[in-house]
Amino acid sequence: MGRLKMLRKYVDARLNEMPDADKRTGAIAHLYGVSLASSLLAKKRGLDAEILAMAAMLHDLYAYESGSYDDHAHKGADLARRVLGELQLTDEAETDIICSAIYHHDDKLTVDGPMEEALKDADVIHHCMNDLSKEVKEKERVRFENLCREFGLQ
Repeated sequence: MGRLKMLRKYVDARLNEMPDADKRTGAIAHLYGVSLASSLLAKKRGLDAEILAMAAMLHDLYAYESGSYDDHAHKGADLARRVLGELQLTDEAETDIICSAIYHHDDKLTVDGPMEEALKDADVIHHCMNDLSKEVKEKERVRFENLCREFGLQ
């Protein structure tokens, strides 16, 4: 079984402990949606798709388990480091890349490294494309417009 599949099984098991079925469904849809978008972006940008998809599967796990988005990116990076250490799916360098992407993913107005940017962009893709009736958040507007240009979308 591949590393991403093993991580997804682990995340699924944790999410399945969520008592609220609607929140659980939303969490699964978001993590898998961002993971898929991150794979697409990684392939397009010449990045490691597996590592980025793994970061995406973990990027909001802390928020879903704690029920809080307060400092969820930073706390989520700490949780991801513990999960990856427990599962022993990544080496130290890969863990650092994943945790850095998660740590920075909520700061959509700042430009970071390529993996951090790809995770931010994948998160924005899912936020903006999952429900087309919703307004694009102001903090995500420029990033979403840039993504639409990158993919040749109107």
